[in-house]
Amino acid sequence: MNILNDIPELIKANVISQETADKIQSYYQSKGSNSGNRLLIVFGILGAILFGLGIILILAHNWDDLSRITKTNLAFIPLVAAQILCGFVLFMKRDSVAWRESTTVFLFFAVGTCISLISQIYNIPGNMSSFLMTWMLLCIPLIYIMKSSVTSLFCLTGITLYACETQYWNSYTDSFPYTYWILLLILLPHYYLLNKKNPESNFVNFHNWLIPISVIITLGTITKENGDLMYIAYMSLFGLLYLTGNSKFFHDAKLQSNSFKILGTLGTMVLLFMLSFNWFWDELKEDDFLIRYIIFSPEFIFSVIIISAAIVFLFMAIKRKPFYIYPLEIVFIIFIGIFIIGIYSTIAVVLINILIFIIGLLTMRNGVKVNRLGILNFGLIIIMTLVICRFFDTDLSFILRGFLFLLVGVGFFVANLIMLKKRKSIKK
Repeated sequence: MNILNDIPELIKANVISQETADKIQSYYQSKGSNSGNRLLIVFGILGAILFGLGIILILAHNWDDLSRITKTNLAFIPLVAAQILCGFVLFMKRDSVAWRESTTVFLFFAVGTCISLISQIYNIPGNMSSFLMTWMLLCIPLIYIMKSSVTSLFCLTGITLYACETQYWNSYTDSFPYTYWILLLILLPHYYLLNKKNPESNFVNFHNWLIPISVIITLGTITKENGDLMYIAYMSLFGLLYLTGNSKFFHDAKLQSNSFKILGTLGTMVLLFMLSFNWFWDELKEDDFLIRYIIFSPEFIFSVIIISAAIVFLFMAIKRKPFYIYPLEIVFIIFIGIFIIGIYSTIAVVLINILIFIIGLLTMRNGVKVNRLGILNFGLIIIMTLVICRFFDTDLSFILRGFLFLLVGVGFFVANLIMLKKRKSIKK
C-alpha cells in the first residue's frame, strides 16, 4: 500500500485537509531524497576505492620494466590527483557529502600507496608499525579539513592495527603504543561533533561500534609484568562502557546503535563467568604482589585512570536517577573488593558466583518491573549459564544436576507466563 496514491481519495473524503496532504507529500519526498543521498555516498566511496585499486593493479603489471624516475613519478601521480580533487571539492562542492567522502577516501589510499611505493623504490628500511603510523599521521588532518567520517573510520582501524602490530604481533619489540591513545583522543572530537549533529546517521552507528571495539582490543597492549591487574582494568572498562551507554548522551539511541551498553554488558558477564572457575584464583594466590613495583606499572596506572572515569560516570548516573542503580553499573567496584580478597583466600570464587546469581535475579526483577520480556529472559539466561558452568565444575550427582536444569527450565516457563499474563491484564 502506497500512502501517496491514497492522498487524493483521503482529501475527497474529507479525512485530511489539502495542507496536511502537502505536508505528507513533502515528508515522503524528502525521505526518498535522503535515501538517494545515502546510496550516492556509498557508491561514491566504493567507486573511489575501486578506482584506487585499479590504478595499483595497472602499475603493478608493468612495474619491473619501468625506470626508477618513472616509478617515482607514477607513485606521486595518484597523490597529486587526489589532492587536486580534494581542493576542488573544498572550494566548489563543500556541501556535498558524497563528493567529500569519495575524494577523501581516494586521497587516503593514495597517501598509503605513495609511502609504500617510495619505500620500495629507494629501499628505505622500515616495518609495518612505522608504515601504519606514518600513514595515519598524514591522513588524520583530512578528517577535520574535509569533514570525512569514512576517513575517520579508516584511521581508527589503522591506529588499532598499529597498536596490535606493535605489541601483539611483533614479539621482538618491548615498546609501548602510547601513540595510539594520543591519536584516539585526536579522533574523538570528530565523533562527538558528528553525534551531536546527526546522532541517527550510519556514520555515527559505525563509530559507536568501532571506537569501543578498538579500545577493548588495544587495552591489552599495555600488559607487561602484572597481567593479573588487567582483569581489574577490563572489568572497569566494561563498567565504563555500560555507564556510557546508559548516560544522557545515548538516552534516545536504539539498542542496536548503543554498542557501549551492549559491549559493556556482554564484556562484564563473559569476564565474570571466566572468573567463576577456580583456576584464576588459584594462580592469583601464588603470585607475589609487591606494591612498590605495582603502582608504577602501566597496568596499575591505566586501571586507576579507567576506574576514576567509571566512578565519575557512576556519580553522574546516581545524580540523574538517585533512587535506582542498575546492577551492572557497580559490578566493577564490587569486583575490586573481590579481587583483593582473592589474593589471600579462594573464597573469592564463591563471591563471584554469588555476584553472578544476584545480577541474574536483579535483571529478572528489572524485566518484570519495566514489562520487558527481553530483559527478563536475559536474567534467566545468566542464571542458566551459571548452572551450566557449575555442571562441569562441581562433583554434584547427575540427579542433582538434572534437577537444577529442570528447575531453570520451569523458571523460564513460569516467568514468561507471568509476564504475558501481566501484559494481557494491562491491555484490558
